[in-house]
Amino acid sequence: MAGPPLTGLTEADVLARISSGLDNRTPDQTSRSLWQIFRANVLTLFNAIVGTSFLVLLLLGRWQDALFGLAAAGNAVIGAVQEFRAKRSLDRLAIMDAPQARVLRDGELQEIHADAVVQDDVLILRSGDQVTADAAVLEAAGLEADESLLTGESDPVGKDAGSELLSGSIIVAGHAKARVVRVGAEAFASRLTADARRFSLVNSEIRNSLDRVLRWITWAIVPVAVLVVVGELQALGGWQDAFATGAWTVALVGVIASIIAMVPLGLVLLTSVAFAVGGLRLAAHKVLIQELAAVEGLARVDVLCMDKTGTLTEGGLKFEAVYQLTSAPDTGWQHALGWFASEPEANATARSLAVAFDDDAGFQSISYVPFSSSRKWSAVTFSRGSGATPSWVLGAPEMILAPGSHADVLEQAGELAGKGLRTLLLGAADGLPGKPETLPDGLRPVALLTFREQLRGDAFDTLRFFRAEGVEVKIISGDDPRTVAAIAGRVGLDVTEGYDARSLPEDPTLLEGVMKSNTVFGRVTPDQKRNMVAALQRLGHTVAMTGDGVNDALALKAADLGIAMDSAAPATKAVARLVLLDGRFDRLPEVLAEGRRVIANIERVSSLFLSKTAYSIAVAVSFGLLQWSFPFLPRQLSFTDGLTIGIPAFFLALMPNARRYRPGFLRRSLWFSVPAGLIVAACLLAVNGIATAEAPSEPDAARSASVLTLSFVGLWILAAVSRPLNAGRVGVLAAMCAALVILFNFPLAQEFFILSWPPIDLLITAGAVSVGGGLAIELLALVHRRRFPR
Repeated sequence: MAGPPLTGLTEADVLARISSGLDNRTPDQTSRSLWQIFRANVLTLFNAIVGTSFLVLLLLGRWQDALFGLAAAGNAVIGAVQEFRAKRSLDRLAIMDAPQARVLRDGELQEIHADAVVQDDVLILRSGDQVTADAAVLEAAGLEADESLLTGESDPVGKDAGSELLSGSIIVAGHAKARVVRVGAEAFASRLTADARRFSLVNSEIRNSLDRVLRWITWAIVPVAVLVVVGELQALGGWQDAFATGAWTVALVGVIASIIAMVPLGLVLLTSVAFAVGGLRLAAHKVLIQELAAVEGLARVDVLCMDKTGTLTEGGLKFEAVYQLTSAPDTGWQHALGWFASEPEANATARSLAVAFDDDAGFQSISYVPFSSSRKWSAVTFSRGSGATPSWVLGAPEMILAPGSHADVLEQAGELAGKGLRTLLLGAADGLPGKPETLPDGLRPVALLTFREQLRGDAFDTLRFFRAEGVEVKIISGDDPRTVAAIAGRVGLDVTEGYDARSLPEDPTLLEGVMKSNTVFGRVTPDQKRNMVAALQRLGHTVAMTGDGVNDALALKAADLGIAMDSAAPATKAVARLVLLDGRFDRLPEVLAEGRRVIANIERVSSLFLSKTAYSIAVAVSFGLLQWSFPFLPRQLSFTDGLTIGIPAFFLALMPNARRYRPGFLRRSLWFSVPAGLIVAACLLAVNGIATAEAPSEPDAARSASVLTLSFVGLWILAAVSRPLNAGRVGVLAAMCAALVILFNFPLAQEFFILSWPPIDLLITAGAVSVGGGLAIELLALVHRRRFPR
């Protein structure tokens, strides 16, 4: 289609482009649908097993044995709600802060929604506008665009006729007319964030470890269930007798009890609860957790990558100082600076002069050359009636001084720039320039002006904290590497120069070497940021990435933990796992502490739940091989689980714990849990063997003795994993022991759980075996502490 005249498109042109799909709407199908979320969290193998067992028990009229269904329902609800929140955040992802655009159509100026912009529309752009689609500049006056959200380059970019404006950039000076050349999914901002919009869950060691355990259990369930079925039916006199007498229902309950006991449903639920409570605690500190498992993320991080603009710095320039270059400067230079600061088309650097210099309206301009990034200067000529006609020029020293002249001024300016300061020179001349948009003759340097990027007040102390905690810091920016290195030095990093990413190798192996040996990187593109994060991950690091621009979104998405500042673009906030709502960088140590508490406490309580899985499998297999009935009813397992695992684990998971993160959570937990489970199984085999030999016709007494044995040894396991003990943990242990005694003597509890005190001989046997099991647990805990010192 041919480009439009400057009267803009007609209504017929717009309709034709919309029908051809050339409008600014973007597809929104990158996150999972509600059905996919439901299927992933509810229609799982374990939920099918648990749900079927739950329904079978209800059909048999054994609702008392179906309490485990509540934990399964809790797991499914929490998982689905958590993922739905992530989907909603992704679906709201929008690059555009301002949804309106000004266009020229049928020769008239119209304001329309950004989605209604079509290819070849003529955009009318003014200072403060955000570009809604990629466009080619047709006419421009002093036009400058801030592309920092897209490229990371904090310097405004000058745009002349024929230049391209990228969607998502912001007009910071001048005005223009521009023709739209790319819309919708083809626009720069849309292509940049297409990968960021795709659904993913944060990499969580805890969640990954639990998923691995559940996969192992999946393989074990069927053969173990077959063994239990055979054992139960043989214990009831064989298959024919069991079905003839209706005793098969008892066998079925035993099978369900053995299967449910193998699945650590409580651990999955408690992990979700611990994450949720951690998220609420951090919310009180103005830290938004976009996904619950991100709570643990920062505790595992050993490399922290961050952008400079908006993270270490506040994203704006601050006028710092003026250096007069002559003892008798030209009269009125302060007022000239005030005029530059107040000029409507002034850029951000010039506007920052307003805090120090006022425009008293005493000068009337007769000629003005707006700032251009290609010229690197702006100029104004004032009229003073019948007096002299002074001209003032403000710009980069090397651009406004003639080559070979004023070497001392250029040297001083270079020294200031080497300190990370942005430097401008104010020059004066008599009379008008010889030609339009050219420098006047006889330009005299009057003053050097320095500007400094404002550091976040909390950056220095926060980076020092992370270095003390063994977290390596990498600064990755789109700015000049020399400027980035200077900023890094001001926040305490020991660097002398930055690496220019324009020479970054594309070979993954070479890139890994560069990342290993350098700390500060400048001129980095969005794709390079993502590749750099991936290189660090290939080196075995757990990487966190902070940022605020759209150019950071891909890297935040690829990192193990993405952290967005409060000033971040909407797209960046949507893909980040953490958002610092008040922009305080010093919130990160609090996040680290919360992550450590969650990881350390989940590891502690996982030993309880996994030991239960271990002894459940061992008991099911051994009793099935011996053709004995499973020693518990499902409700009795709910009783022992609550006293020795569920209730105390809830309190332990929420207690303070400042232990540093160490990889290998699952290995350490299984190293204790599997032997502990075998000890419990051995104790139950001993008690049931003696009970079968002495009183084979009293299954309820054997079950009660088994419950007592399991409770006693389970509480000993609880005491072992609670160490080092403090007042809170001792209180939890004492409460569980008291509850065991009370419930065993409470008639309603005895009736509901089908419990009674076993005969004295069996009670003594259970006590002796439990003490032996407890001593074995104590020895195991000692060996475990030596094998894995805290």
